[in-house]
Amino acid sequence: MNNALHLVETRIREQAAAYCESNNVPGFVAGVYHADQQIIVAHGTANLATGAPMRTDTGFLFGSVTKVLTTTLVLRQVERGLLDLDTPVVTYLPEFALIVPGATDKILVRHLISHTNGIDADLFFPDAKGRDALRTYVNGLASSCGTLFEPGEQLSYSNGGMIVAGRLLEVVTGLSFPDLLERDIYTPVGMQNSSTSAEQAILRSTAIGHFPDPETMAARPTRRFMLPDTWGPAGGTPIGTVADLLAFGRTHLAGGVSPSGTRVLSSESTTLMQQVSHDMATPNVPPMGLGWVRYPFGDTTVLAMSGASPGGVSILCVVPEHDLVFTAFGNTSGAIMLQDQILQWLLREHLGIQIPTLITELEPDVDLTPYVGTYRSNQLRIDVSIVDGQLEERMTYEPADESQAHIFTEFAGGTTAAPPRRYVPVRPGLFAPAGYPLEMFDGYLRLLLVSYHDIRDGRARFRNGGGRLTRRNHSE
Repeated sequence: MNNALHLVETRIREQAAAYCESNNVPGFVAGVYHADQQIIVAHGTANLATGAPMRTDTGFLFGSVTKVLTTTLVLRQVERGLLDLDTPVVTYLPEFALIVPGATDKILVRHLISHTNGIDADLFFPDAKGRDALRTYVNGLASSCGTLFEPGEQLSYSNGGMIVAGRLLEVVTGLSFPDLLERDIYTPVGMQNSSTSAEQAILRSTAIGHFPDPETMAARPTRRFMLPDTWGPAGGTPIGTVADLLAFGRTHLAGGVSPSGTRVLSSESTTLMQQVSHDMATPNVPPMGLGWVRYPFGDTTVLAMSGASPGGVSILCVVPEHDLVFTAFGNTSGAIMLQDQILQWLLREHLGIQIPTLITELEPDVDLTPYVGTYRSNQLRIDVSIVDGQLEERMTYEPADESQAHIFTEFAGGTTAAPPRRYVPVRPGLFAPAGYPLEMFDGYLRLLLVSYHDIRDGRARFRNGGGRLTRRNHSE
């Protein structure tokens, strides 16, 4: 190991120990690959219920990092001639329908993996297991979910789009999603310790998530390890290690060739995934590629995806211009702050990249009235009002049925309503959570900013928070 990477290992070890102790994070594991060398650092406890330590080879749920794997699978089938990105999904999947008749006719395969499909299913949690789980999910859309916008019109982070893509892959290949993932990603990439099965994960060291106790704030083990099989392609079930994700990231660094030399994806497809497919032109929603989110850090682009699981959070970052991969998992949701700190340290100190300040000042004299109202998406309601000269948001989960309520509340740690949150204007249409230091938004946590879009007759039509759109009630 060279001195530079030894310094990286020492820094991550010290940073993880300090952050985990002061923020009640039981365990953390991270890895960095740079210029033909890599390190993996583990800290703390993988499972407070058993006391099992977090090790460098401990597995964890990938969460939405899976979406880059699913997109890679789609591009593999395009190369085989089984799919075309610019063909309507219903051509391959005639049963794909939403509440609005004909709404799926214009949704192309490309829209599924670029988060521009408009499917309003972000919190649709049908509970099904086994080989027919994705079929169950798609069949349920027709009676449960509508649209947020016309395909290609907007960008909204789409669990539903990725799950439909997973079912599409099953139909054109004849394989279940887990089997296809094993054949086309895990094996050729060399992800030797990855699976989609809790039954397999229990045979080796595997971390579980934790939630803060409401009274003591101490971490307590999750009551749900993973989401239903219906959410597999969006990130509900895939499990693996830091070494596995480093191998996958390196494959995308190397134009689709795995560390073992196996061609996983063509260089053309790898490049296509990294190119801008849609840009909302607002700092809280980075430009989207196919599967990858393109985070600009000055002149450097970081291809990234983070992933929530019940009580845990993962991240995968690839920096093609500097031949670097960073990946990590922490077993409380608050570990995303540590992941962001490490990423920015790697960029600034290890790579010498200048990161400009994203938000330099606030603009106090902004008319707030265009943004007031009620915004909705699938089972989510956000009420926006003006309180003490600031925007106040109240976010409430409104479950469609008892089964989905049970799954969501366990995924979210037992809550259905978030405390009210105040926002201050950065400029018209862009707001920051009140009381946060502006430098917090320079990195990955720019997702905490909220933007409003498509103002008509003095009222915003859409709100975007965390990359997800909600739409103003038609009656307002």
